[in-house]
Amino acid sequence: MPKDIRKLILDLVKKQGEARSSQVVEESGFSRVYVNRFFRQLVAEGKLQFIGKANLARYVAPGKANLVLSASRLLKNKNLNEDIVLQEIQKTTDIFKRLSDRVKNIVAYSFSEMLNNAIEHSRSKKISIQISRTRKGLNFIIRDYGVGVFKNVMKNFDLKDELEAISHLLKGKQTTVPSAHSGEGIFFTSKAADLFILESFGKRLTVDNIIQDVLIKDIKSLRGTRVTFNLSSGSKKNLTEIFRAYTTKGFDFSKTKVLIKLGIIDSAHLSRSEARRIMFGLDKYKEIILDFKGVDTVGQAFADEIFRVWQSAHQEIKIIAVNTSENARFMISRTLSNK
Repeated sequence: MPKDIRKLILDLVKKQGEARSSQVVEESGFSRVYVNRFFRQLVAEGKLQFIGKANLARYVAPGKANLVLSASRLLKNKNLNEDIVLQEIQKTTDIFKRLSDRVKNIVAYSFSEMLNNAIEHSRSKKISIQISRTRKGLNFIIRDYGVGVFKNVMKNFDLKDELEAISHLLKGKQTTVPSAHSGEGIFFTSKAADLFILESFGKRLTVDNIIQDVLIKDIKSLRGTRVTFNLSSGSKKNLTEIFRAYTTKGFDFSKTKVLIKLGIIDSAHLSRSEARRIMFGLDKYKEIILDFKGVDTVGQAFADEIFRVWQSAHQEIKIIAVNTSENARFMISRTLSNK
């Protein structure tokens, strides 16, 4: 068993640039006193170097004390503030040094929003965070062990399954605590990342902005929620421009984009009920972009429900259809001509 703890410590240092006794205690199940014995042995053997003080103490590979490009924390979710956590990481690591302001702003915003979600929505007693910088970019993982983001949305919006919850989340403004949150966090973070992954229980949502696609996959059950965020250190994205694409001049979050394929079961047979499900919750916006990418055709009832029935009830809202196939475009045009 001692060899296993030594290996665990060295593997953590190799993987994330540092190791903390709290993380090893969590992963091994042994006491802090017992685990610290192996840390001291590795330091005495010259295989690790000890830096920091008190709860900021950590162990790194020899010669790496002046360049700490990763941080790992196991946080107790009690009186926890995401801004304090981020400030501590910025002060004790080199992760954010020599980066453009636009990249710093995006990572700081996204990390804060996702950690705040875990703090206030998960009902998890503990939250683990990992943030690191590599040659390619910046990455962070935030994991809680609570109710799960998809199940939470299902319950609060009375949705039938996790697929509906995922589709609903991607619309934006879909918070389970409207008195305290706008529901913008996941929406804008998923737009800002190069790669954004949201995993909970049996589902994984991947938003890949490099290939411009959204994927949903079944996974081995994962208790709670895990968020993974990747962004190139040389990214040209600008947070203000991302906000502006979905806001008015008064910075009102009034635009959204909905991928039709995420709200349907069969891309060749779209029903009126599926149209209602897709449009659910969208009356908060002034402009809605419906993206038909990957949809072969639409049924008459589907087109009628959105472009005549729903539109007639919300005449102040602008609906724009993009990436329509020839068949879908014909059915939508036919519906519009009969209004």
